Amino acid sequence: MKRIILLATGGTIASEKHDTESPLVPVLSGRDLLSYVPQICTLCEPASRDIMDLDSSNIQPEEWQIIAREIFSALDEYDGVVVTHGTDTLSYTASMVSYMLHGLDKPVIFTGAQLPVCNLMSDARRNLESAFGAAVCGIPGVYVVFDNQIISGTRSTKLYSMGFNAFASVNAAAAGTIDSRGIVMRDPRLPSRGKRRLLDTYCPDVFLLKIIPGTRPEIFDTVKAMGYRGIVIEAFGVGGMHFIHRDLIEKIGMLCDSGILVLVISQCLYDSIDLSRYEMGRKLPTRIISGRDMTTEAAVTKLMWALGQCKTPDRAAALMRKSVCGEF
Repeated sequence: MKRIILLATGGTIASEKHDTESPLVPVLSGRDLLSYVPQICTLCEPASRDIMDLDSSNIQPEEWQIIAREIFSALDEYDGVVVTHGTDTLSYTASMVSYMLHGLDKPVIFTGAQLPVCNLMSDARRNLESAFGAAVCGIPGVYVVFDNQIISGTRSTKLYSMGFNAFASVNAAAAGTIDSRGIVMRDPRLPSRGKRRLLDTYCPDVFLLKIIPGTRPEIFDTVKAMGYRGIVIEAFGVGGMHFIHRDLIEKIGMLCDSGILVLVISQCLYDSIDLSRYEMGRKLPTRIISGRDMTTEAAVTKLMWALGQCKTPDRAAALMRKSVCGEF
């Protein structure tokens, strides 16, 4: 039987209340979580390791690096890895880990729950069983498994704060589903070429700005003054932003000239940007990087990762324009 390890990081799935008036706090260990799904032992030889016990709102770039390193280490000994994680920032973590782990020849599965595993109505047990099932299938790559969907790590986005169908695969079909036939992979990812590698250097100095009608150009002066090395701009539609009354384009050019990478994605959840379609897009500096159809989570984490991997902005920009693991 395959050996699959659960790496526990906290989140709602591992939370309990001290009493009826208390907030949810992650306290359960990986071993505790496995005790709720004893039937997993018929699929594989499960093991567990506790990495951290955090609400995912507190999982930040430093924790991404820890999680990636723990996964990389576990892959030497185990046939697959399941990571339990809070849902709020799960898509950010899955995206960053997708960039940090290269040459994957084994599955890395992220999952969580909208209710604690100890709750009678929880989705946790089903998600855990599905995650282990997907890991046993052995499809290499990083995936999010939630509510019977298997989603590539860089394509997942959380849509609902309460619903069990919390995650969607954006701008790509779900990699697989789980139904009465079992696990059905629609789009199995081929393993990356070369030896398995951990590329976990990152730069956290990335800012995300959502443009609204009336956004003041001076915000970009602040971004530069605060020492950010990259900015992801969520623009309107296919990449629109205003240049009448308040000219954002001139200030964006200033950022590009100073060596700050500017990545433009759409506020729309679906479809891609096209900076050549309208007058505004053609006025933008040529050094602007098109985020194509990337999710916000995939765009932000990739920019952090690329800036950490490359010694110069030009090299980081070139890396941003390449698809690393199916993010666009």
